[in-house]
Amino acid sequence: MRDSDELPFAARVTALPRLGVGISTEFDAGRTGLDPIALATEHPELVRFLEIGADLERGIDAGARAWIERGWPTTYHFLDLNLEEPEDLDAAWIEASAALARSAGAAWLCGDAGLWHIGPRERGHGTLMPPILEPDGADLMAANVRALRTASGFEVLPENPPAHVYVGRMHLLDYFARVGERSDGGLLLDVAHLAVFQRVRGHEPLTALDGFPLERVVEVHVAGGVPFTWKGAHFVEDDHGVDVLPDTWEILEYVLPRATNLRALVFECERNPIAAVLPGFERLNALWSETVSA
Repeated sequence: MRDSDELPFAARVTALPRLGVGISTEFDAGRTGLDPIALATEHPELVRFLEIGADLERGIDAGARAWIERGWPTTYHFLDLNLEEPEDLDAAWIEASAALARSAGAAWLCGDAGLWHIGPRERGHGTLMPPILEPDGADLMAANVRALRTASGFEVLPENPPAHVYVGRMHLLDYFARVGERSDGGLLLDVAHLAVFQRVRGHEPLTALDGFPLERVVEVHVAGGVPFTWKGAHFVEDDHGVDVLPDTWEILEYVLPRATNLRALVFECERNPIAAVLPGFERLNALWSETVSA
């Protein structure tokens, strides 16, 4: 389903740049963690773009602005939109967020497709919870993706979010497959978040991927995680560390050669020293060269 005057996804995606392997950041992350400019300067062969995690309350920090001023590629990852709630997609937020993304030269918009806040978008209301995994919720999210894409002028990539508990009958991949189909849009597949979901639900790492529309995946995220057990149940803390779980690597190695429209691969490790992240970037670049750009 798409607007009558809009090109289909298969045509739109050809206009998106192929960014390669990148690094993520959030407001002030560079003060206590990774300096993206230093990493990209010292190892330009490993890092090609910056994904800027931002909200309207804080904006874009000085470190990310310095990257932007160099004219280096970026994407804009919103941290303050409940993409499943139509009332949260107000005109003022769209206008201001699109302007911020344009000021950064962002190639597209993306963000975890869950609840970033409870109640009004105000200080102290921040959170991150997953959507309700039901068909009606997927249809509502798809409508909001289309609306944001039309109003902002950017391609919008909803991301499967992390959680310790998921509510709803659908598999996470089936939910986002429906969002992609109903919105006729691209998707951001976080393979670390997917590994968390598979473990929480008791699935094997590759469960349901055979029916997932990997041709809609424009961007992939990878991050480390810490397994833990609570009252006999097994979970993973999505800590953006450098210790990427074997399940995450297994999913990534399945996805990359099948994601025929992939444009970007992000290593989310923004609060770690440069020396610690280099092995992960080297492995990701090798996989990109072997599968995506081969």
